[in-house]
Amino acid sequence: MTSGRRRRRARWLGALSVGVAVVMAVPNAAVAADNLPPLQPVATDLTTGSKACVAGDDRPYVSSAPRVTAVLNDPVEDDGPAEGNFVTAEFEVWWTDGDGIEQRRSHHSPGLVDSGTAATWQLPPDLPPWTVISWRVRADDRDAVSPWSAAEDGGAGCEFVIDDVSPDKPTVTSAEYPEDADWTDGVGVYGTFRFDSPSDDVVAYTYSFVGGAGGTVAADGPDGSAEIRFMPESAGLGYLQVYAVDRSGRRSPGAVYYFRVKGGRSPIGQWTLSDPAGSRSAAPTAGPAARAGAGVTFGGPVPPGTSLTSTATLDGTGHGFLTPATQVVDTGKTFAVGGWVRPAALEHDMTITSQDAGTAPGFTLGTRGVGGEPVWSFGIGIGGTRVSGGRPETGEWAYVLGLYDTETGRAHLYVNGQEAGTAAEATPSTVTGDFQIGRARGKAGYRNRWQGEIGDVRTYDRVVVPSEAADLARRTPQERGHWSLEAAPEGLSPELHGGEPLKLGGGASVYREPVQACEPWIDPDCDPVPVVYPLVGSGHLDLDGISGHAATAGPAVDTGDSFTVAAVVKLADQEPAHPMTVFSQGGEHSDAFKVRYVPAALRFELVMSHADAQGADETVVGIPAPPESSSGQYRIAVVYDAAFDRITLYLNGWESAVAPFRSSWKSAGGLQVGRGHAADGWGEYLHGSIDEVQAYSGALGEAHLAQLGLGVEPCLAC
Repeated sequence: MTSGRRRRRARWLGALSVGVAVVMAVPNAAVAADNLPPLQPVATDLTTGSKACVAGDDRPYVSSAPRVTAVLNDPVEDDGPAEGNFVTAEFEVWWTDGDGIEQRRSHHSPGLVDSGTAATWQLPPDLPPWTVISWRVRADDRDAVSPWSAAEDGGAGCEFVIDDVSPDKPTVTSAEYPEDADWTDGVGVYGTFRFDSPSDDVVAYTYSFVGGAGGTVAADGPDGSAEIRFMPESAGLGYLQVYAVDRSGRRSPGAVYYFRVKGGRSPIGQWTLSDPAGSRSAAPTAGPAARAGAGVTFGGPVPPGTSLTSTATLDGTGHGFLTPATQVVDTGKTFAVGGWVRPAALEHDMTITSQDAGTAPGFTLGTRGVGGEPVWSFGIGIGGTRVSGGRPETGEWAYVLGLYDTETGRAHLYVNGQEAGTAAEATPSTVTGDFQIGRARGKAGYRNRWQGEIGDVRTYDRVVVPSEAADLARRTPQERGHWSLEAAPEGLSPELHGGEPLKLGGGASVYREPVQACEPWIDPDCDPVPVVYPLVGSGHLDLDGISGHAATAGPAVDTGDSFTVAAVVKLADQEPAHPMTVFSQGGEHSDAFKVRYVPAALRFELVMSHADAQGADETVVGIPAPPESSSGQYRIAVVYDAAFDRITLYLNGWESAVAPFRSSWKSAGGLQVGRGHAADGWGEYLHGSIDEVQAYSGALGEAHLAQLGLGVEPCLAC
């Protein structure tokens, strides 16, 4: 601290400690040679509550006596820098009462503040409402005082008015969604909601939809009203709450508005493409029939877990297309288009659907090469705006949907029920022509023809909301096997629904809870039989760790597509001499998947090989095995989700490990329980017990996985 500041601070503290009155200096008075007077506070450093210092017609309205704030500055002194300079604030507030008499109050801040920091004063609570009140401030460094502050417009002080009356409750109306009326359109359809208030000082409205959007909108209508646009994303009773906010920040009582929303409108065009083999046109579920070219073959395969009965196969030639020979969607308005597809080749750009716009397409949905790699892509309108994301794979099913929303002006792409890429601003084409399936218009004719399967093509004249996109892409998992391992007559443990049984190998047996032949508490000569309870139900599979296993004759799941396999396991040895496989399924040389316990790491691992070859690359994820519970059981599940190229290992229904995986292959071998492939053949035999082996085509979600291993079958349609 410089000598000047030390002298001044000593004078301040001395005066304060003995209660000596300090004579206030006045502007332009002589000051000590080493001191400069504080600077005049400027309007930009003053606030009335949270509002700027303003005088005149733009003065702020506040809901109660505010706290005023001023940043005070003492300049650099002759003998040192300004840091550490101390000042105090003198505030003054005044107004003219109802009798025309000026009322004035002042306040000195009780403590010292550093130069450049804020001093505040909470104004008295009894200030009169609906009266123009002014305030000002000046800084005092005990040697000199600054000039009084002034408002930004040059007024003598900052001004405000206290508004102690809240605005009246607003009214809400909507033509598209009238209050308490019949059910109206609908999910994916925008409506206008208008807010109004009988109060004349409302500046904004705050609103919230139950379970949906909320916000604040300015009352910018000539009558103090405001409008918002809102799109329901779910059917049912809608609930909107609105408050009017006046210029002081006071909020009105809430207005509650109820409206009823129907489900989303049906497609305006739909072709399941499940027509009989030999058909030369596709019958519509909605819209016009679509003529099929000679390169279209009906009766193709379907994505598992869907309601489709067949699809159309397009050969990729100039004859592989379908068209209703008319416009189906209005590309200048909101629309969505999508369908199930399985590409047979990806060497060139391919079109799922498009619509002509002169010698160019108004939109295209399909695949496109980006950086040498194929991606799903939705292109629309003038300038060829494209949204791309997700990676198509030959022979793999996907549900692809493109959406253009005129309200937001943005194009969206959904792949397998999830938004892909980044939504982009788009300018749609106003030129319309014929709708196309399997090809797109170019200057020299049609091009980018589809090769592979297409099914259930749909077009909408509204927004398809995210939950609907997920429903359209949903593939319900199908149970492929459930082995409860309660018994094994003739060495075969049956599948619960009559499917292929598990055949027990040497060193494997089904344990059942023993029956007590006598009653020890009645017969003193009765020796009680030691009871070991089965893992689940009345029996389980015991394996000796040497050769014990059980297997199906053929594959339980298609490992080239999504699948789920689960089991309950109890280890007889937490620290065996080698890894132990819980279950696996593979080919001649390796396992397409294998779940094993690794004693060296004390964890369970999911191992996915990239090919049916010894030494093939592997993707491995693992979870540490927690200390055994009282039951000593672990519930294990493996999920491969081909739609998102993801593998997940679950332990006890909640802990999981995830990794990307894009190297699946279809295995021909049976499901193996208790063993897996090793370098010299079968190995990694499990020493322990296994129960409730379950297999599904499709990727089960976490809610269903939590039910596995409990002796029940999950509701897959729930």
